[in-house]
Amino acid sequence: MRLIKGVLLCLSLLAAQAWADWYPLAVRADGELVQYRPMAQASRLWRICALLPHGKDRYWWGVAWGLDGEARRQGVQLGIYEAGGYENARQQVTQLQNCRGQHADAYVIASINTDELCPEVARLLEDGKPVIDLVNGLECPGLTAHSRVDFADMAGAALAYIDRLKPAAGYRLGWLPGPQGAGWVAAAEAGLQRAMQDHAVELAHGGYGPVDRASQAQLVRNLLAGSGRVDFILGNAEAAAFAAQLVLQSGRQADTRVLSLYATERVLEQIAEGRILAAPSDSPVLQARIAVDLAVRALEGQPHPREVGPLIEVLDRASLQHFDLSRLMPPEGHWMIRRDLPSLGNAQ
Repeated sequence: MRLIKGVLLCLSLLAAQAWADWYPLAVRADGELVQYRPMAQASRLWRICALLPHGKDRYWWGVAWGLDGEARRQGVQLGIYEAGGYENARQQVTQLQNCRGQHADAYVIASINTDELCPEVARLLEDGKPVIDLVNGLECPGLTAHSRVDFADMAGAALAYIDRLKPAAGYRLGWLPGPQGAGWVAAAEAGLQRAMQDHAVELAHGGYGPVDRASQAQLVRNLLAGSGRVDFILGNAEAAAFAAQLVLQSGRQADTRVLSLYATERVLEQIAEGRILAAPSDSPVLQARIAVDLAVRALEGQPHPREVGPLIEVLDRASLQHFDLSRLMPPEGHWMIRRDLPSLGNAQ
């Protein structure tokens, strides 16, 4: 805990600097390993609409902070909207329609599901508006670019970490992915199935649900109560955090070990305390920064990759000490940023 709090304090002091020195960044862009460098500054005050699924946890706080930081650095206007949860797909459609009505120049979208927005996205693309897929996996034809990390690779990285522990005769894995229909969940499940082909793993599927604590807590309780022996649990951040707490309270730490499918501040605290073994990080703050840059590049007719994302890093108690947390979360004292898109003609 002291490690996390100490680094967060440093981040608070260096927040402004972090906007300026996040690059060059090692990424995979269109299948190649390259050093990513964003534009120095936009040529005009572009107006960009960003849509997020919710603002309930630190993961999306970090995404919003990354979006805001890069928009400020490049000198563009940004509206940030969150739909309130993965159950609110129609709200996200409405938010996109409202941004279109305000004549946003470009769109950065972390979608609730893979295709609900596609009819609206098609209209935007017909109007010549750049649309950038961020984090979650929007699968509409003709998107301008994608700033994301493949969650199939995230699941594979988690299983590879378990494999290094060398379970003697295979193991039973409890699986709690998150909301059914979300693109990142579908990708994670596909990656898990591929990775399991090379492992002696029996899967205990804990079911789908929104990534709020109450929903995931019930799924964790059901999994541990009704599935017999579970050697490892791999789940979304809320599921993993609650599972680690429940395993500790029940005295099952020696029998059931917990990993998270991705990293958040709460997950990192529990890694530092030894309650969660590890979590791959997809550097969501950096994905957000890249997405804004891709939008500006597209608006200004500059060359840009179609698929780009930071490299996955698996964080455990040892590697956490050397990880730059500004890739993952905002500084202490920064919460979810929600902001309406400024009206035409209004300076930010």
